[in-house]
Amino acid sequence: MNKKQVFSIVFASFIVFSLSSISMVYAHPHHGHVGVNEHSHESNTEIIPLDNSIGLEKTILFFHAPDDNALPWGFVEGKIANHVTGYPVIIQMNRDGEAAHFAQTDVNDDGTYEYQFRVRDIENGEIIRAFEGDYTITIFKVVYLHPLNLV
Repeated sequence: MNKKQVFSIVFASFIVFSLSSISMVYAHPHHGHVGVNEHSHESNTEIIPLDNSIGLEKTILFFHAPDDNALPWGFVEGKIANHVTGYPVIIQMNRDGEAAHFAQTDVNDDGTYEYQFRVRDIENGEIIRAFEGDYTITIFKVVYLHPLNLV
């Protein structure tokens, strides 16, 4: 194999692993991926290096709990392509810039995680809404910075 072929393979592998390192995450008070108030579930992700090999992946996304929500549970779920074993996912929910809820959940061996939280409850015949309106969800995950070096 010549140098050009080796470079092409290494470059293509780097692009594939770089694109696959960003996690897929969702936050829902409903089933499926539905736009709310002209907003889709587009997330904003950045990686903050902690040292030469691992970093903190910070994802910010939108969560909306409608006034007429009939479902009792909301959830945050995702898959981390290059998670560092032993580090949980930290979830922070804010409403109007104020902390509303914090959570921590483990990451499965395949990189998936899910956190369920009560959105609506019925107590003595009265509907209790723990979440209403718009929230910003920040999800923190520890990931390898250079997944090619793991082999």
